Amino acid sequence: MNTEHLEYIASPADEGARLDKVLATAWPEQSRSRIKSLIENGHLLLNDTPIAKMSHKVKSGDRFALEIPPAVAADPIAEKIALDILYEDDDLLVINKPAGMVVHPAAGNESGTLVNALLAHCGDSLSGIGGVKRPGIVHRLDKDTSGAMVVAKNDATHRALSTLFSEDKENIERAYIAVVWGVPRQSEGVIEGNIGRSPRNRKKMAVLRNGGKPALTRYKVLAKRDDSLASLVECRLLTGRTHQIRVHMTHLGHSLICDPV
Repeated sequence: MNTEHLEYIASPADEGARLDKVLATAWPEQSRSRIKSLIENGHLLLNDTPIAKMSHKVKSGDRFALEIPPAVAADPIAEKIALDILYEDDDLLVINKPAGMVVHPAAGNESGTLVNALLAHCGDSLSGIGGVKRPGIVHRLDKDTSGAMVVAKNDATHRALSTLFSEDKENIERAYIAVVWGVPRQSEGVIEGNIGRSPRNRKKMAVLRNGGKPALTRYKVLAKRDDSLASLVECRLLTGRTHQIRVHMTHLGHSLICDPV
C-alpha cells in the first residue's frame, strides 16, 4: 500500500478551535487517536511547517497536510484457515465462527485463531485499524461458542460498529441459543442481576448481591424434552457482561449442558 496524503484548509467556522478537534471533523474516516498518533510522530504540516501541538488553536485559512504511512504488519501470522463467510464487502465481513476456535492470539493460542485466519483472507484489503494492518474485532465469542461475528476492515467502519454495539440497543440485537438442564418455570422472562467475580472462586463469574456490573438477559424456551430433563433456550443480551448467559442461566437454576465452567 502507498502512503496516503490528506489536505484540509480551515474555514471561518474552525477559528479558535483545537487542532485535534478540527482535523477529526475534517477527516472522519480517521479516528481521533490515530490522528493524534500521526501528529505526534511528525506526519502533519501546518502551512508547510511540521506541527506536533495538539492544543494549537486553528486560524481560518490554515492549510493542513497529513501524511498517512502504510499500515504496518500485525504481529500475528497470517494463516490459511477455512472461514464460513456469511457476508463481505469493502468495509466489513460477517463470519460464522465455529466452536473450538479462539478469536484472538494469546499465550497458549498463538496460532489457529480467527485473527490469524482473517489476516490471510483479507490480505491487502485491510487498510489498518489504528495504523496496524489487522481486522477490527468489535465483539467477541468464547472459544467454545459458535455464531456470527462482525469484523471491520478499516478505522471508519471499526469506529461505527463499535458505537453500534456499545450504544445502539435498538438496531443491534444479540441472540444466542443454548441447551440447558431442566425447564424454566416460566416459558419466557428477564433475568436481572449484577455480575462480577465470585467470592468463592475468583476464576468464575457470578451474580452478586453487592458490587459487580448490571446485567440483563431476556430468555425464551424454544423447545423441551418430554421428560423435562433439558430444554432449548434463546437468550437475548441487553447488556454484554463476561459469561453473562452461563451465569444468568445458572442463577435461574438451569445451567448450560456440557459447560466446563
